[in-house]
Amino acid sequence: MRPGRPPAFGALRRSRLPQLTPLSWAVTLVTALLSVFLPPLTSTSSAGDRSSAVDQVNPFIGTTGQSDSEYGGMIPSTAPPFGMTRWSPMTRDNYVSRTPYHYNDSEITGFIGTHQPAIWMGDSGYVVGMPGVGSVKTAAADRGLPFSHADETASPELYTVNMQAGSAQTLRTEMTATSRVGFLRTTYPQDSDPNFVLQATRSGVTGQVHIDPDTHEITGYNPDRQDKNLGPSKASNFKGYFVARFDTAFTGYGTATGATQYEDQADRTDSDLSAYVRFPAGTRTVQVRIATSFISVDQARANLAAEVPDDQTFAETVGKTRAQWSKKLNQVQLQGATPDQSAVFYTAMYHALQYPSEMSEHGRYYSAYDDKVHSGVSYTGYSLWDTFRAENAFLTFFAPERIDGMVTSMLQDYRQSGWLPMWKNIAETNIMVGTNADSIIAEDLAKGFTGFDRELAYEAMRKNATTPPDKDTELTYSDRQPGTPAEARAGLTTYKENGWVAADHTAEGGSRTLDYAYEDWAVAQVAEKVGKSDDADFLLKRSKNYKNLFNASTGLMQARNADGSWADGGWTEGNEWVYTLDVLHDIPGLIDLKGGKVKFASWLDRYFAGGHNNHTNEPSHHAAYLYDYAGQPWKTQEQVRRIADENYANRADGLSGNEDAGQMSAWYVLSSLGIYPVNPASDQYAIGSPFFDKAVLRLPATSRPLVISAPGAATKPYVQSLSLNGRGITKPALSHAELLGGGRLRFTMNSAPQSWAATSKPPAADGGPTLKAPSVRQN
Repeated sequence: MRPGRPPAFGALRRSRLPQLTPLSWAVTLVTALLSVFLPPLTSTSSAGDRSSAVDQVNPFIGTTGQSDSEYGGMIPSTAPPFGMTRWSPMTRDNYVSRTPYHYNDSEITGFIGTHQPAIWMGDSGYVVGMPGVGSVKTAAADRGLPFSHADETASPELYTVNMQAGSAQTLRTEMTATSRVGFLRTTYPQDSDPNFVLQATRSGVTGQVHIDPDTHEITGYNPDRQDKNLGPSKASNFKGYFVARFDTAFTGYGTATGATQYEDQADRTDSDLSAYVRFPAGTRTVQVRIATSFISVDQARANLAAEVPDDQTFAETVGKTRAQWSKKLNQVQLQGATPDQSAVFYTAMYHALQYPSEMSEHGRYYSAYDDKVHSGVSYTGYSLWDTFRAENAFLTFFAPERIDGMVTSMLQDYRQSGWLPMWKNIAETNIMVGTNADSIIAEDLAKGFTGFDRELAYEAMRKNATTPPDKDTELTYSDRQPGTPAEARAGLTTYKENGWVAADHTAEGGSRTLDYAYEDWAVAQVAEKVGKSDDADFLLKRSKNYKNLFNASTGLMQARNADGSWADGGWTEGNEWVYTLDVLHDIPGLIDLKGGKVKFASWLDRYFAGGHNNHTNEPSHHAAYLYDYAGQPWKTQEQVRRIADENYANRADGLSGNEDAGQMSAWYVLSSLGIYPVNPASDQYAIGSPFFDKAVLRLPATSRPLVISAPGAATKPYVQSLSLNGRGITKPALSHAELLGGGRLRFTMNSAPQSWAATSKPPAADGGPTLKAPSVRQN
């Protein structure tokens, strides 16, 4: 999410073409120029067989762009999939709208254990370590060391950099990590005076450090939550704890506030706080393992013992983290992909498999909702407004073993706070709109996941659908408005009264109305599954409220005021063109509003030709697939290829928009395989155009591999025919169960548009019972 972005910004961010489709000469020229200044990057494997998909990952993708915030917002982090703490080189202080690493920077100021899940979110309980030589420099502004990208390599399991510590002095740091432990190995220049600074807090944040020379440890905590002013959970006891254990004895130590140092003082509680240690002159290699915890220093020490015990070497840690990534990434084998395409694909998997991140620590977790420690499994970094669209579907394929725990985590949040999460960043932040946990739970149930409390899930979802938040008629619930209670479905009062969220009472009323209609449909699916048929009927009828925003005179959706008059604006990261398509649960109903398939397809033509599709923002992500429902699937195939070419590339600026907790990358992975969940809360996938000759998927939930073949896909973007295990498919849709059955999904491709599936009717977008058309207003 990108609060404050002008709606039309995405029109400026097109020209990321490793392989060009028919585009204007201007776009081609811009791409060529960008390629001169930002050539393709490659990651370097740390060890072992280079046939692993891990070696195709380029962690530098998405680390720069045309502005300081409107780009991928990614960092070249090392940690296993879903790691609690990601370890990254640090070239700048991170905060809301800025990540700790940017590819254009030229100095490294530290190596950070970060809990910042996305560029527009703040960090929480971070810790920073930095080696140095000569005099100790504790202030971040003083300790930076220059480096060159030629002396920097990155892979999911290992980051390495050579920094210049002085004339002809190279200081080399290698970094790997487990979920809760960062492991740094530094090689100091010969004949130097080596030291290491551990920064606990920044200016204005009071933390604590303690140095124990006998155990070679620095311990402490950092209570900073950079977005703590958001949401109702103040979490007064929150701290990010750490234990840094060195393999080398100290010859000196001290604490510091900023640049002011206190030699031989082992304890300090203060702001802008650091601890530092010196090692014997001439020491060449020092290793430090920095364990993190949200529970206590003792738990951090227990995490260290469990994940990187004293007898585990650096190389062994690298190998274990690499093995975890190999297990996930090697689920897919590609044929017919260029090196750049392989890098984009596997990097997209690497990005999407980072979210949501673990918050529990070997059976226990700290909850910022009630400020207590509990037993169980917990996750954080739920950017649900983004990730309900495709990221969760991606996880149901590639990490199904995590799904039940992720839903259970959300239900624990409900027990401890009274609401399902909207945008959980340690605690609820109330960022974005809608209760999209409803969609994710409905999707998971539709796809057969049962390892969570369905009754409790429905209780929580029903509350979302029926109970307005506190002060609903008093607050506007504008973006990042401080001091608000749990937002949930803000504006639900007027939604229930009128059939729309009144834009003159509640911010972003147009987007909220459409989101609530979709979420009503999702809740209805779960109501039916738990035997609440009356609730299901009521919510299914209310899910038609999207029709209340359709302005027949313009053919566009438009927000409404409390008195029914049309309102200006009212959209979240989009405009009336984008949101006219935001009826995920009832595309046939939307097509009827637009005058039928032919007129709808013609309107889609104008939508794309007019530059309204903005892939850098998520409301546009399903738009290309709507031609499937309009009887012109070949145009879906064209647009999906074009969008992929324009918005993804194997370069540092290779993501056109913020990653947003995996959604940008999940779109690419699923689209490249030829499928996309237009209605995520169902079990249906629309058919697009596979990018590769063959993709072999060995998924955890399948009894046999799924082989997706599309010979000649690179030059033949159009689907001529499709079969699954020899059975002809004539509709542009497949179910999750059909795909998990495995076997061979065979596309016959053509270089010219084809009529395949043009005359067939795709499954109803809602996948539910057929309803009689309700009246315009539904309470």
